Amino acid sequence: MQKVHMLAPSIACLLAACASTPTIITPRADGAEQRTEDALAAIERHDDAVQAVIAIDPTALDQARAIDAARIGGPLAGMPVLLKDNIEAAGPLPTTAGSLALANNVTGRDAPLVARLRSAGAVILGKTNLSEWANFRSENSNSGWSGIGGQTFNPWALDRSPCGSSSGSGAAVAAGYVDIAIGTETNGSITCPAAMNGVVGFKPSVGMVSRTHIVPISVTQDTAGPMTRYVDQAAWVMDAIAGSDPADPATARADAYRGRFVAALRDASLAGKRLGVLEFATGFGTDAAFDTAKAQLVAAGATLVSIEEIGAERLDGEISYKILLTEFRDGLNRYLASTPASVETRTLADLIAFNAANPRELAIFDQSIFEKAEKTRIDDPAYVEGVAANLNWAGPEGIDRLLAAHDLDALIFPTTAPAMLIDHVHGDDWHGGGAGYLAAWAGYPHLTVPMGLVRGLPVGLSFVGTKWDDPAILALGHAYEQLRGDLPRPQFHASSFDLAPIAPALEPVR
Repeated sequence: MQKVHMLAPSIACLLAACASTPTIITPRADGAEQRTEDALAAIERHDDAVQAVIAIDPTALDQARAIDAARIGGPLAGMPVLLKDNIEAAGPLPTTAGSLALANNVTGRDAPLVARLRSAGAVILGKTNLSEWANFRSENSNSGWSGIGGQTFNPWALDRSPCGSSSGSGAAVAAGYVDIAIGTETNGSITCPAAMNGVVGFKPSVGMVSRTHIVPISVTQDTAGPMTRYVDQAAWVMDAIAGSDPADPATARADAYRGRFVAALRDASLAGKRLGVLEFATGFGTDAAFDTAKAQLVAAGATLVSIEEIGAERLDGEISYKILLTEFRDGLNRYLASTPASVETRTLADLIAFNAANPRELAIFDQSIFEKAEKTRIDDPAYVEGVAANLNWAGPEGIDRLLAAHDLDALIFPTTAPAMLIDHVHGDDWHGGGAGYLAAWAGYPHLTVPMGLVRGLPVGLSFVGTKWDDPAILALGHAYEQLRGDLPRPQFHASSFDLAPIAPALEPVR
């Protein structure tokens, strides 16, 4: 397997003033170097089939050796981490958003969340593939495809979608390359690929994690977050990356939550908790798995409250889409203006022209979202009114009202349907799924935890709470995870026909 080696982050940062004072420990037998070698070997073994990784950092082993030599401690010390390729990392790695137009976007900048991971002793292993432009280019797109990375495949069945847009991050954790990857979400881009790949995904409250030096879609809804094997690992990451950033005003309150995430898990329990079951967000093939999860929650002492409808008067469904279109054009133009001169596409209009002139970019799907976004203006009064209405409907009049009216600790529902077949003719064929849009529109925390298999494909259980309730939501998911027990690991079947619950039924009776 040949991966483009494009990253050379500063090793000195691990040992100098840019890092917080580390805990000094005796290096473990499976220290940073061994973990990094194991991760690279797993990528070498499986990624020709999965195509989750865009770029391997050629200095990863040097980073790991520096961490071992410095005896840096803490839960993230020596942990290899993969970054979705819309997140900047210092060094010669271009941040591409999956687009050939950004193939030379070498900014030399660490996103604040990446700098914080380095300070915690994590090894930045490389970049993962994504749905191009975080799945905000075409209304008829394929999750997991980008011009740079090609198609990412689901490790459970390689003909199935990894969902998106954090496709490579979810697939890489599921495939066992790393225990931790970072994704980004505007509306479902962490939680959907986490659920369909059978891993944990956490979308924090908007403002908990800095968005600086991340290719934007929506200033209202964008956030980065962890995709991990277990919930406690997501808490480790959040304690590292949460925090205020003067360049991102939404994060003004975030410093108050640093250090609370792992602490919240120590006494995690479902006893006495009241969970609202969003009945209007169930079905789509997940009923049996969801029934099992609900029974486990009740057995652990939780009270389940059935909620048939959201209750607030439904908004025009186009409002949210118009918000994203408008904020995308404005935010992307600002981002492109900050890129180095080697990036020739300086505006969204330039990107539209670039794609039209490059057959590979339009080989799988069009750029209809780009074309609609280019027609928007950030000073449109309808946009300003729409942001306020959407936030209020999903947040105070939606999640918050349901929590208060029923005296709930959180809302629960199946995250989404099992992974659909990859279809490069018709695009993604969605089979329904959950109420994650409420948390996305409101900017509230949303955690998905694997809850079982449907005919051999994983599905997730979602926990949603109010703004800034992130530690408590992780604690609920951690408590549930202890009840659920271990699930099988993906076997890289070439087709869903090979999945054990299905395969025997496909043969004739003889």
